[in-house]
Amino acid sequence: MPPRLLDVQEVINANPLSALQKRVILLCFLVVAIDGFDTAAVGFIAPALKAQWGATPSELAPLFAAGLFGLMAGAFVFGPLADRFGRKPVLALTTVFFGLATLASAFAPDMATLTALRFVTGLGLGGAMPAAITLTAELCPEQRRSSLVTLMFCGFTIGSASAGLAASTVVATFGWPGLLVIGGVMPLALAGFLFFGLPESPRYLATRGAEPGRIAAILSRMAPSVDFAGATFVRPVKAPGSPVGLLFKDGLGLGTVLIWAAFFMSLLVFYLLSSWLPLLITTAGFSMSDASLMGATLATGGTVGAIIIGRLMDRFEPHRVLAVGYLVAGAFVILLGNAVSQPWLLVLAIFGAGFGVAGAQVGINALAAGFYPTASRATGVSWANAVGRTGSVLGSMVGGVLLSFGWDLATVFAAAAVPAFLAAAAMYLKGRLTRPAPHQAPATLAVE
Repeated sequence: MPPRLLDVQEVINANPLSALQKRVILLCFLVVAIDGFDTAAVGFIAPALKAQWGATPSELAPLFAAGLFGLMAGAFVFGPLADRFGRKPVLALTTVFFGLATLASAFAPDMATLTALRFVTGLGLGGAMPAAITLTAELCPEQRRSSLVTLMFCGFTIGSASAGLAASTVVATFGWPGLLVIGGVMPLALAGFLFFGLPESPRYLATRGAEPGRIAAILSRMAPSVDFAGATFVRPVKAPGSPVGLLFKDGLGLGTVLIWAAFFMSLLVFYLLSSWLPLLITTAGFSMSDASLMGATLATGGTVGAIIIGRLMDRFEPHRVLAVGYLVAGAFVILLGNAVSQPWLLVLAIFGAGFGVAGAQVGINALAAGFYPTASRATGVSWANAVGRTGSVLGSMVGGVLLSFGWDLATVFAAAAVPAFLAAAAMYLKGRLTRPAPHQAPATLAVE
């Protein structure tokens, strides 16, 4: 009898979520949570740096930007590497990398050194997140992909919120280096679990033409009731060209541009808020501890938003869900500027802004992961994040620019809401003008 030819994704779709898949989601959740903690930490230590080193907003802006430039560069570099060498090794190695860099940042003697180390930290952070998104997406059944990827990515908003909660006590007790020590030790402690507890993506292995026994060994842990004896696996057709070039082939070009536009605008407004909100709150007369707790509300709202938006994306047209999410974000960002004098309304506005902008940002990562074929998925997700990081760099710096104009807070936050509305427009247009990305058609070529 000829060998049975199986499609990896069809096997995953036809079986319930296994213990191995749940472990992958958990480990990727933890990576992204620590990523969120380390990314947000610099915003929460900014008031302490201002107090200890006399750092002005214009001096803090390069510190914020350096980490984000690193995130951008890391996403550009490590995405194609994950498509070439695998999701697991890139995820594990970049986690070790940003852990060591964060730990070193805790011992920085001056602002220049800390700024340089934040750039190095960003390189690892920028590579780890897209690899985690891609690995999770490729081990999920398609019918639950959006909700499971967004659930995993909630780690980022939870990690960001945890940074604020930790900062409210750790910085006061141990100074700003204490928060960075925590952010450095956690990924190093997790690294061993990543190296020994994660499988490689079987979809990636099939695309690369891996030995059938290796693919079957992973799938048998995900679908133990299936007999893989003698099975071979569909090797999807890969269009010629580099992973980056594939983002613009086979009808993907317009969708790629609109995804990039939404990422850019989304991360611009998110990092404007996360970088400058604690400082703006203290400027309005609140204590540093109150500012940290209020800033954590942004990420808490994002976590709730991500879970709800992810579930809605699996039930309804995802582009419209994301567009509405960004519209909600813009409305609450405007409210922020008019709520500073009323603490309860300020907390509600911060929560709502996080619900919309951070929740939709998580959702758009799931959308990108489902949009691209396996051969270029890690590149598609990472380059969308990298383009978005240019927006985050701008957002981290534009807060200082807006404050230098002497505008009142209502005008500052009204200007900050504009990118959220533009992200909503990009998602609406993508839903109207692009068709769903073609999944790679099965080829007659089986894995040898």
